[in-house]
Amino acid sequence: MSAPTTLPTRIDLKRYAALVQSVTPMRVEGRVSEVTGLLAEVAGIPGRLGEMCVIERAGESVQAEIVGFRGDRTLVMPLGDLRGVQAGTPVSSASGLMTVPIGDAVLGRVLDGLGRPIDGLGPVLGPRRSAREGGSPHVLGRQTITEPLSTGVRAIDGLLTCGLGQRIGIFAGSGVGKSTVLAMIARHASTDVNVIGLIGERGREVREFIERDLGPEGLARSVVVVSTSDEPAPMRLNAAWVATTIAEAFRDTGADVTLLMDSVTRFAMAGREIGLALGEPPAMKGYTPSVFAQMARLLERAGTGLQGTITAFYTVLVEGDDLSEPITDTVRGTLDGHIVLSRSLAAQNHYPAIDVLASVSRVMPSVTSREHRHDAGRLRELLARYERSRDLVQIGAYQRGTDPALDEALEQLPGIEAFLRQTPEEHDSLPGTIERLTGAVYPARVA
Repeated sequence: MSAPTTLPTRIDLKRYAALVQSVTPMRVEGRVSEVTGLLAEVAGIPGRLGEMCVIERAGESVQAEIVGFRGDRTLVMPLGDLRGVQAGTPVSSASGLMTVPIGDAVLGRVLDGLGRPIDGLGPVLGPRRSAREGGSPHVLGRQTITEPLSTGVRAIDGLLTCGLGQRIGIFAGSGVGKSTVLAMIARHASTDVNVIGLIGERGREVREFIERDLGPEGLARSVVVVSTSDEPAPMRLNAAWVATTIAEAFRDTGADVTLLMDSVTRFAMAGREIGLALGEPPAMKGYTPSVFAQMARLLERAGTGLQGTITAFYTVLVEGDDLSEPITDTVRGTLDGHIVLSRSLAAQNHYPAIDVLASVSRVMPSVTSREHRHDAGRLRELLARYERSRDLVQIGAYQRGTDPALDEALEQLPGIEAFLRQTPEEHDSLPGTIERLTGAVYPARVA
């Protein structure tokens, strides 16, 4: 009688897959010759711009990126703390550009500025990786924007309607509610996937945003890329590129993606640090010329593609509430619309503090009906009438009956404010928002 056959033992290949993804095919070594500020000079590594390398300090290695050359020396910028590094410290080349995990495996994960998981859930074992440095879609390969996006925020959907594939800036000073608006959009946007880049964020707020604002349901269809304010400038810069690369990968599969980045200003500040360290001359307000070139490349990578779309919301931290400062002015001129948050509205406990008269969506005419645009214009007219005479009304100097147009605005004001105010827990569908908009400007018609 023959011996019974035994089934082969099932082998868990996850650990081996992670090792294969991180393997370095060829090892080229050099030595640190000098460290100045953010830069380390390395002798003996013939690398390329953007290539990764590792500084082998005692006890722990530090990843670095090649950012320039000086004579026969290679300039690298560390992505970690350089304490303990000395002249002669070994540096090994990774012999390749930085790549990012992409695909469904990154959904629900929290990554750092290099695309590494920081959520304690183990390695990201995606079947594919993509180069971090991509390019914007060809100008004639972009679809036209024809479909509206429902964000769940009434003031945006009703008066600043966005389209799938649009790029919008959210402009505000500190503490006016940018993160809250982003969280509302992340939870309720009518897209397939969220990619959220928290660039230079306060460490305290990262977990609060993920657990309180985004929540388990929102995180399940999201990817969060985090680089906090205490991390080196290259990490903050890389986080923006990593988030954009992941969003592009989902777009290329035909998905509609919402890319939420907070904030472009901190991305620009990181670029300024690197540019000054490399010896670039400062231009406007200390920003180097390369900063504006990098911002244009970053912002143009979002939008429509041959199949899917990336609808991008970029927050801009307005310095001193000055909408004409260089970063604000550059971003506003590049994007397809801007949403301005008002400190005075926030002081009145009016949230979201969107100043609809100072905001605009450039694609709204392409994605809305004529009736919708008429009602939105009507609300703007009424609100503008009131704003022109606000001081007279508040001090009691205006007498009803003097100006029939202003009387009409005052009569409709409570309904308009009820439409524009919204708690973070509330959300309306786009058809529901349009119906409420009509009721706010023509209450008799709805009644």
